[in-house]
Amino acid sequence: MNVPVFSTMGCRLNAYETEAMKELADAAGLSDAVVVNTCAVTAEAVRKARQDIRKLRRAHPGARLIVTGCAAQTEPETFAQMPEVDAVIGNTEKMQGATWQSLAADFIGETEALQVDDIMSVTETAGHLIDGFGTRSRAYVQVQNGCDHRCTFCIIPYGRGNSRSVPAGVVVDQIKRLVDKGYNEVVLTGVDLTSWGADLPATPKLGDLVMRILRLVPDLPRLRISSIDSIEVDENLMMAIASEPRLMPHLHLSLQHGDDMILKRMKRRHLRDDAIRFSEEARKLRPNMTFGADIIAGFPTETEAMFQNSLALVTECDLTWLHVFPYSARPGTPAARMPAVDGTLIKQRAARLRAAGAAQVQRHLQSQVGRQHHVLMESPTMGRTEQFCPVEVTEPQVEGSIVTLAMSGHSSDALLA
Repeated sequence: MNVPVFSTMGCRLNAYETEAMKELADAAGLSDAVVVNTCAVTAEAVRKARQDIRKLRRAHPGARLIVTGCAAQTEPETFAQMPEVDAVIGNTEKMQGATWQSLAADFIGETEALQVDDIMSVTETAGHLIDGFGTRSRAYVQVQNGCDHRCTFCIIPYGRGNSRSVPAGVVVDQIKRLVDKGYNEVVLTGVDLTSWGADLPATPKLGDLVMRILRLVPDLPRLRISSIDSIEVDENLMMAIASEPRLMPHLHLSLQHGDDMILKRMKRRHLRDDAIRFSEEARKLRPNMTFGADIIAGFPTETEAMFQNSLALVTECDLTWLHVFPYSARPGTPAARMPAVDGTLIKQRAARLRAAGAAQVQRHLQSQVGRQHHVLMESPTMGRTEQFCPVEVTEPQVEGSIVTLAMSGHSSDALLA
């Protein structure tokens, strides 16, 4: 093995950063190495990281094994003590060229085995913007990193640090380059996307960034927003939803629960009525809007009645694409010290939420049959509608193109055209 092997766990942002690390490692001349970019969102994610590290060591016995990512940031000693691991680097260090230059050298006196600084002291904006991560049709642009909030179940701020924003001008320039390369869709991504701009001069909002991109990059066909916190949505973003057809009618909401008491115990900043109100307002402005959402099942102290409020939220907000997370205690978080729900009950509630989500998907698919959609082709036979619904196409199309197709039917999880 000469070219480094990269293994990525967790979120889209981690995948984005792996692509940036590949460029840094290549520029430094790193070879014969395995790099594991870990996730820390649950204790299970950390367990799986350790498991994958052991598997990768067996598969590449002669390689140097480097561990990074959120789990490496929050639990550096856990990985440094593993006999399979040669080096542990933090989330800040992994984005610095100097780190990879030192890693490219032999591990004899030149490279510290543990390079993990205090992530909370990091104030600079991300300097690792790359062009073209994603498929040939869709690119992801990181505009924000970190989080200033402290939800009681979440360890991520301790892995990512406080919120930092990429200046609008830098974002616009990158998107222009992506459009010049032929990308038809750009997705704005971050850890806490709606906090974008709070640390920049004049404290602009996410809506300001969206409007600026659409104004200054007129050749961009489609702009999409990843997960947002609905309580932080600003007036300009609502205006863009109402008036900008190039902003895709699909929002993924960080809701987490549908019961007010649980939301307070989570230290969320919204209540269930706020979520319902936002979804209603957004759909009035954009009738074809669809929503995804993150929902946690079995948060500590959750009763059956509290869970029913989450279950009801699926239809009350008309959610289509659910990400259901069975609660998993994360050591070091306040929620881990709260009275736990029985594990079997957690699994059952998660299954009920997923079943409700699957029913919503079927409803959405059926409602789209007979309609026309502008489909962005991710492969010759599979694409996505404006609402991010998968479409299976019988006649092959050009990958990366946007084609207008009539929906003739649907399978269990996709439209047919």
